[in-house]
Amino acid sequence: MDILITGLLLGATYSLIAIGLSLQYGVARIMNLANGEMLVAGAFGAFWVFTAQTLSPFTAALFVVPGAFALNWLIYRVLLRPLVRRAKSRGMLEVETILATFGMSFAFVGIMLLVFGGSYFTYSYLAEPYRILGSPYGLNRVVASAVAVVICGLLYWGVHGTRTGMAIRAVAVDPAAASLVAIDVPRVSALSFALGGAVTAAGGIVLSTFLTMDASIGVVFTMKALIIVIMGGVGDVRGAIIASLILGLAETVVASLIDPGLTLAAAYLLFLLVLLFRPEGLFGRRQS
Repeated sequence: MDILITGLLLGATYSLIAIGLSLQYGVARIMNLANGEMLVAGAFGAFWVFTAQTLSPFTAALFVVPGAFALNWLIYRVLLRPLVRRAKSRGMLEVETILATFGMSFAFVGIMLLVFGGSYFTYSYLAEPYRILGSPYGLNRVVASAVAVVICGLLYWGVHGTRTGMAIRAVAVDPAAASLVAIDVPRVSALSFALGGAVTAAGGIVLSTFLTMDASIGVVFTMKALIIVIMGGVGDVRGAIIASLILGLAETVVASLIDPGLTLAAAYLLFLLVLLFRPEGLFGRRQS
């Protein structure tokens, strides 16, 4: 039971970074390899608020989330939109945007190393036991998971219960068909890319409350987000949430029963199994 609860708590926080990449890749068709760096930037913001301003790290969301939204909107409109316009096929677009965002990730790492240095950073926030079914768990993990659940719930409602969400889902399914029913596909794509970056930055705030990070750790979270997105089905928020819980459980089982150093290997193995036996994802449709 301890492994199950710990895995669910971890998976709930993973869902934020997965949903962020799912919006960017599933809707805007941008495989953003700089996604993890946006998460680390959000974590740095929370660290600064807590240590320098002695405020709750969650107050960093007041400037980190809008800032990430604006930055990602600008990145899409200035750097990525020209690639989208000139791409002759989805395959060509994916190759070019992968190369562009791969280089962007190195640029972001360099900037963060310059500003914050290369040392690890962490802080003690709500580092006290909280009992669930009689067993103690870190209160910071419980609060982080609760915040992640609330954000995921709001996003799910936004995507499935609003007109803007309907437009996002339409573009995710077929951009060409969406444009035929008066949906502004470039605007919706930019919105989805910016929203994905903002959600990822919020995930960095949440994860920073109980994880130790450094400026170059973003690539690990990018990889995990990619695994979750492929596992859940590209562009499917529901699938991303469930796949996040599965990855959290898998890592917790391996860390508890085998070796904590093998959690990344377990994530890779899970990724390979999905590619081999369910490449369209848990909720994706098989191609005819």
